[in-house]
Amino acid sequence: MTEEYPLEELASLPSFYHPAASPSGDTVAVYYDGSGRNELYLVDPVTGEQTQVSDGNVPRDARYPFRWAPSGDRLYFHQDRDGDEQNDIMAIDRAGAVETIVENEGQTILSDISEDGRHLLLISDVGQQMNLYEHDCETGATTQLTEYRQPVRGGVYTPEADRVAYNTNESDNLDNQDVYVAEVERHVGDDERAKLTGARKLNVGEEGAEAGASDFGPDGDRLLVSDNTSDKPRVGVYDLTDDAVRWLTDPDHVESPTTFLPNGEDIFATRTRDCAVVPVVHSLTGGSHEVDMPEGVASFPGYGDAALLSDTEMLVTQQTPTERSTLLRLDLESGATHTVLEPEYGSLDPNGFVDCSYETFESHDGLSIEALVYDSGRRPSPVVVNVHGGPPAQDLKRFDLYTQFLATRGYSVLQVNYRGSTGRGREFKNMINGDWGGAEQADIAEGTRWLAEKEWVDEERIAVMGGSYGGYSTNMQMVDYPELYAAGISQVGITDLEALYEESMPHFKTTLERYLGAPEENEDLYQERSPVNHAENLAAPLCIVHGVNDPRCPISQARLFRDALLDAGHEEGADGDFEYNELGEEGHGSTDIDNKIRSFNLITDFLERQMPVEKRAEASD
Repeated sequence: MTEEYPLEELASLPSFYHPAASPSGDTVAVYYDGSGRNELYLVDPVTGEQTQVSDGNVPRDARYPFRWAPSGDRLYFHQDRDGDEQNDIMAIDRAGAVETIVENEGQTILSDISEDGRHLLLISDVGQQMNLYEHDCETGATTQLTEYRQPVRGGVYTPEADRVAYNTNESDNLDNQDVYVAEVERHVGDDERAKLTGARKLNVGEEGAEAGASDFGPDGDRLLVSDNTSDKPRVGVYDLTDDAVRWLTDPDHVESPTTFLPNGEDIFATRTRDCAVVPVVHSLTGGSHEVDMPEGVASFPGYGDAALLSDTEMLVTQQTPTERSTLLRLDLESGATHTVLEPEYGSLDPNGFVDCSYETFESHDGLSIEALVYDSGRRPSPVVVNVHGGPPAQDLKRFDLYTQFLATRGYSVLQVNYRGSTGRGREFKNMINGDWGGAEQADIAEGTRWLAEKEWVDEERIAVMGGSYGGYSTNMQMVDYPELYAAGISQVGITDLEALYEESMPHFKTTLERYLGAPEENEDLYQERSPVNHAENLAAPLCIVHGVNDPRCPISQARLFRDALLDAGHEEGADGDFEYNELGEEGHGSTDIDNKIRSFNLITDFLERQMPVEKRAEASD
């Protein structure tokens, strides 16, 4: 039997985010919330000693990473307003002084920095669609480099910053993504501006596949790329001198690239199998090997050489379902690891966290679906089906605070990697295209039925819960499969697909078109797959939670569903058919401790009223 942890203490466990090695490797920067608020800290990679740099002048929500300036004297970070993700680019020095670098009305993401520190490569929708921009730190000028109809995703400089690689799509096939390389031409003078010339699409994958570029080699003539032409995502090196790619991934594996190592002959990647992620080293001189680590999820800083401490050491973060993130130094020669930051548990006993089992079940059409099951030990056990967002995402064997929050309170948890999830290849991921809200929702429902048949499960006390696309799935499960659930909790969930399309930023419109087509061409599908149009089917209590500053899933989505439920005759309130909660100063979820505590309290209060753990468990004690 699990031990219930105090809610506020569990939600307040300090966490670190986005570790990044300085250019010299003398320190590691992290976002860390040990003070109760997210702040920037510098950490000695040998001793683990921490020094706080910021004082309330970095974001409360650690959604976006930061990057070191090549000089190592300051870092660039993304600052938004209360979670609206309309980021400005700021700089903070080691003494904590902050200045604004790039300020506009759009969503802006820092993608790379030239090695001399003068130029910042940005992705921004200030011109509506996401495109590539360059900011000159000396002149203060920001110049648009690309103008594509479909979004540009990612951008990376060569070491000399004379070329850039980026990902976009010029075809009518919305499943397609290609890699482009272009020359950067800069005009020297008072009005220095940059432009791209000679942009060319690399021969990386076939039409309809997704190719990507992640890092240039030290010589600038080789590019670390990925592609899913052969179904499972693979890693390769593209030689720009002879326009040929060498694939390094075995066809049976699913891999993602990380970075070139300093020697230019080895690359780091990650490999996913059975919902676990392990580091892999590929040598261009021959051979590959996995790094020996406990089964769980290994991850690296999300860009270039931020993982590199030296020629022989790099940073890696490791976690398991029952162990929170640990920051490690990995010796590339011996494979040995040394702890930089240990996970903190306060007065909580980490042995009380609940492990998961990897399972598969057969869906309604015979398709095999992966799932993770956390058994709380209660008999009979109430269950929460916790649905991941995305939809192109995946539940993995990592520490999930919300899952542990539920499991340590006696609720067993089911996580379903429905069709449309990543981790199994292109064909599986694209099964949702043209069918958003259809067969993948049937996968979730079938997983619920599969678990309900276990003798230790209380089939009358099953709830469904999720955020973002998981919130959409919660809404759909509650109105399409009302017989399965005793309650639902929808966080920042989609409810009206046509209204969402009208309000979405251009790059989100592209995503909706990929999954559903254009509204004017597929209006019936947009209407059929919108929970707002099936409000009359709600048969169990639903808790709706939404941030008012959400740019991805606007607050109007929650308000439209609330109105539809009322129009269908449902009663709002703690004793009614649904509960409605708007959260101020919050966007599309948050890492902020106060926001987590508020969310935990809402969930606890709702579940204890609608589906209390002890309702039937006492009879079996």
